[in-house]
Amino acid sequence: MKDFFITTALLTLTLSAHADWLNFRGPQGSGYAPEISDLPETLAESTTAWKVALPGRGLGSPLLIGDRVYLTAASGPEQKQLHILCFNAADGSPVWERKFWATGRTMSHNKTNVAAPTPASDGERIYALFSSNDLICVDLDGNVKWMRGLTLDYPNASNSLGMASSPIVAGDTLVAQIENDSESFAAGFDLLTGVNKWKIDRPKAANWTSPTVLEIGEEKVVCLQSSKGILGVVPSTGSSVFTFGGGASTIPSSAAVGDRLYIPSNGLTAITATTDGADPKKMWNESAQRPGTASPLVIGEKVYTINNAGVLSCADRSSGERIWRTRLKGPMSGSPVAGENGLLYIFNEAGVGQVVDLSGEEGKIISEIELEETILSTPSLSTGALYIRSDKHLWKFAN
Repeated sequence: MKDFFITTALLTLTLSAHADWLNFRGPQGSGYAPEISDLPETLAESTTAWKVALPGRGLGSPLLIGDRVYLTAASGPEQKQLHILCFNAADGSPVWERKFWATGRTMSHNKTNVAAPTPASDGERIYALFSSNDLICVDLDGNVKWMRGLTLDYPNASNSLGMASSPIVAGDTLVAQIENDSESFAAGFDLLTGVNKWKIDRPKAANWTSPTVLEIGEEKVVCLQSSKGILGVVPSTGSSVFTFGGGASTIPSSAAVGDRLYIPSNGLTAITATTDGADPKKMWNESAQRPGTASPLVIGEKVYTINNAGVLSCADRSSGERIWRTRLKGPMSGSPVAGENGLLYIFNEAGVGQVVDLSGEEGKIISEIELEETILSTPSLSTGALYIRSDKHLWKFAN
């Protein structure tokens, strides 16, 4: 009996120490997870744990929950077949797959596809949003809990290039931006039923950014980015907390650290927000730190951006002053991520994975791998491992 309790305690500690990756760019939707350790410092054949084929195209990043990997894809000549996939994290073997037919528009630019958004999770369920505005909830074993064909309720909510904003779970609400140049809105959905908790009109313009979460004291504020700027809302009600009206990009998303938000706005702009109704305080703006497609990344006291020329810049996050810059192999469509080791991981569109050591006087590429497939997605991290997908395959790298 004593051995049983010891074994159970060790198992509990192991599971609790496992860091999950529950949405696009991980914690707060910001790309940095200091609790994720033992990441591979080298991307090479020797650290390739496995590679599995996928049934369709997709840009969405994998979700990592416990010992499983969850992913979406779309297949068929018109991408009308939607897939939610689950793999064993240890060896890449398939656990289950669920298929659905799209109920909305599946047109998109050739560079993107219907499975462009990254799913989100509360650790108990997977919430998969597709460019066709189909929103599907399954539990971790693939059992369907609810489905919403949002095009049936909002028939004009689409754009000709395809939708790509990824949802996020904040508290007891799933928040999604369904923003376009016609019937543009953001909404909060009940996690258990999929019913609207709230819905607000948004600027009528194509927008591919994803919500991020500010943690102000004990409160969470979801930040909705658009060409007009930032709207901070209470996730459970959609009530406005603050507005930043300085304009913002419609491709790279903001990065959140505590109560401070780093916005791709006129270069890069840092603001500090409160929940007392006051306007956010603008800390600084640096036009030279303009991100390209990749979203900014904040690690410690520094903020990193990658421009459209593939130049990685490091700046002081308290002042915006540039510290150094170095050229990577670009261009990039995905965003950089980092864990406890402080290394930056990024893949370019040609499928070249790059590991950048940020600890010196300037950034240094310490590892590269050529996967020889187009990669437009963002890596996901879990304790001891990095995952990346293309249209055709999913890879795991581990020590």
